[in-house]
Amino acid sequence: MQHGSTDRPWWERGVIYQIYPRSFQDSDGDGIGDLAGIEARLDHVATLGVDAIWLSPVFPSPMADFGYDVADYCGIDPMFGDLAAFDRLLAAVHARGLKLLLDFVPNHSSDRHPWFQQSRSSRDDPRRDWYIWRDPAPGGGPPNNWISDFGGPAWEHDAATGQYFLHTFLKEQPDLNWRDPDLRAAMMAAMRFWFDRGVDGFRIDVLWHIVKARGLPDNPVNPDWHPGLNARDQVIQTFSTDQPEAHAIAADMRALADSFGDRALVGEIFLPNDRHARWFGKPDRPEVHLPFNFQLIENAWDAAVLARVIGDYDASIPAHGWPNWVFGSHDAPRIAARIGEAQARLAAVLLLTLRGTPTLFQGDEIGIGEVAIPPDRVRDPQEIRQPGIGLGRDRSRTPMPWDASAHAGFSSAEPWLPLNADWSTRNVTAQEADAGSMLHLYRSLLALRRANATLSIGDFALVEADTGVLAYERRSGAERLLVALNLGGEPRPLRLPAGAVVAETLASTLPLRTIDGMLAPDEGLILRLTEAD
Repeated sequence: MQHGSTDRPWWERGVIYQIYPRSFQDSDGDGIGDLAGIEARLDHVATLGVDAIWLSPVFPSPMADFGYDVADYCGIDPMFGDLAAFDRLLAAVHARGLKLLLDFVPNHSSDRHPWFQQSRSSRDDPRRDWYIWRDPAPGGGPPNNWISDFGGPAWEHDAATGQYFLHTFLKEQPDLNWRDPDLRAAMMAAMRFWFDRGVDGFRIDVLWHIVKARGLPDNPVNPDWHPGLNARDQVIQTFSTDQPEAHAIAADMRALADSFGDRALVGEIFLPNDRHARWFGKPDRPEVHLPFNFQLIENAWDAAVLARVIGDYDASIPAHGWPNWVFGSHDAPRIAARIGEAQARLAAVLLLTLRGTPTLFQGDEIGIGEVAIPPDRVRDPQEIRQPGIGLGRDRSRTPMPWDASAHAGFSSAEPWLPLNADWSTRNVTAQEADAGSMLHLYRSLLALRRANATLSIGDFALVEADTGVLAYERRSGAERLLVALNLGGEPRPLRLPAGAVVAETLASTLPLRTIDGMLAPDEGLILRLTEAD
């Protein structure tokens, strides 16, 4: 697939940086980050070299699931500020040449949302069908066997009206009914509210969940489930996710975004490649610009596995689609915790040199690793409901360490979650002063990507490599770049494509050295190739 032109939309050429607002910067001394804090730290984001910011939810919320339970889709929670503070932040983001994406949560609202309060007030309320209500099963009990993604039945009985309501996540997060045209119109109006305000797009939470199969049949039982796995996976979510009707909704969202010009939609979608690719839509009826691709998170850090995963995913992208990649998020274990700091440097090279749009999670640029969360500091409802099986998300949401002052410069008060244990030395200021730091590596890679379109929109091809080495070429016109990553702890031969020689080393995860035909342990290289004489 040819992608040689630099005249491409920003969401293809650019890099997205996710900010978890509670944990970026506190401006008012309550130990929780806020919009003014983000504004105060924008220069860090701008000098990093990314192109867009994605904010996790900042809407009014009781915070049962830390903002993913929305009580008002057109406001700002007082914890974070107000609409004026948002407008100031948006202006400051745009003044630095950056874009801003909000996190839209269409599958469910908070049970405190006025819509749900009205819906549950009576079976006859006009907004009853804005949520999914059903009578008990024959003989009593939940209407079907669906299981919440946080464990336990996905149904909650409402004594006042005698029916159950559906909640894919917490019972405080009732699912919205997108089959109701009035609900659908209200949610589209909420998106329009933020587009009118100037936001550059949305990351759309659990998009593949938003429509359920008619009749709500039982999901198939998963024969491979056993205790110790996520309780959600006791059933296969055949009828509760990825329904055909959801694509028309995604297409309508895309049409709305496109009506505002240069906007972008990123859809959270966990599906196999063939089903995942459908969320690009069709050329004449496109859906989300970037169906989020989590395969670098979900698969082992192994050269052969990654080569297969990357090749299969790249091949699955339709001609009108565009790939994307992510290693970390507010939900996933940190990459440095998974594979160690030395290999996390290679992960930075991989993320920023694959064909497609990368998303970088705050703190990964300084290599934050494992953060121990004492039992009395656990805040994540998923960990509280299913403790001890590795589902906790607090470890990824810890505050950003800025310097070695009290509370790492994040707040004047005790932060809402613990800092990384090495915050006094692993912080932005310390890494600013260290030319060999992870921060400087990310900045150099992002600058190289920005200066060289081959790394952002050039063609991609895996190349044959030694055991434990992942290697691929990026090409644009006569330019040939080789990325070679030694994912192992032993030296490995560096194989060049036939007829090629190294013209220049553009970047390395280790101190630059003369290329000698070998890759050192933990070494990743970006090389410019030329034809041999």
